[in-house]
Amino acid sequence: MTIFEIDFGQLYREHMAACGRQVKAPEDWDARAERMKSVATDSGYVGEFVARMDLDGCRSLLDVGCGTGAISLAVADRLEQMVAVDYSAGMLEAMMDLAAERGLDRIRPVQRSWEDDWRDVPVCDVAVASRSTAVLDLEAALKKLDAHAARRAYLTSKVGGYFIDPQIAAVIDRRLDPVPDYIYAVNILYQMGRQPRVDFIDNDHRPTDCETAEEFVRRVSFSLGSLTDAERRRLVAWFQADPERARASGQPFRWAFIAWETA
Repeated sequence: MTIFEIDFGQLYREHMAACGRQVKAPEDWDARAERMKSVATDSGYVGEFVARMDLDGCRSLLDVGCGTGAISLAVADRLEQMVAVDYSAGMLEAMMDLAAERGLDRIRPVQRSWEDDWRDVPVCDVAVASRSTAVLDLEAALKKLDAHAARRAYLTSKVGGYFIDPQIAAVIDRRLDPVPDYIYAVNILYQMGRQPRVDFIDNDHRPTDCETAEEFVRRVSFSLGSLTDAERRRLVAWFQADPERARASGQPFRWAFIAWETA
């Protein structure tokens, strides 16, 4: 058997189905947009991402799952045109507010999901997907990203299968199965005829590093889905019993930075 006889796209879809991972609705991100707008776009993660990009000879950028535009805003002074795609209207509005504050008029917002029709989404010299490929069909998403990158493409994907510490899920008797991580993207791209290069970005961020029990519960709910009143009470009690333990739960995020040439 050769590696081309293994259907990594199907294995990914089966893995996503088995772990019960649900894709967030646009409204979930709309509700977070204002808070995320206040987060500095020149974070360590953004700097590490941009430092790994090669923009030589490039004039345009496609930023898929752009959120509040951290990547687009960070390279705006080096490109002539940017197309920022997100399925959350709230995120796009927040991004355009930030662009206006900086006097930037080169960013065109497009409200689309990975699953939507992209026929009116332009091909750009570079396409990026920063922390935005936790989709139900990774193979289809990678083919779209690749087709819309005239020169190069970059993405980041989670290393390891957990976005929140399983011990927190255990507090409310939830089973937390690992989701697919970056290695699927590497294998799918290889089968597409690409030669992906992989580097890693370490991030000190922990999803439960927060000051209050209320914020802790909100973050857990965003990761695990809606909570019952009883579950909320148990999480509050667990946080209040040892706030430092709660803040330090889980490992800091590590992201695989995957780059490939399309031309």
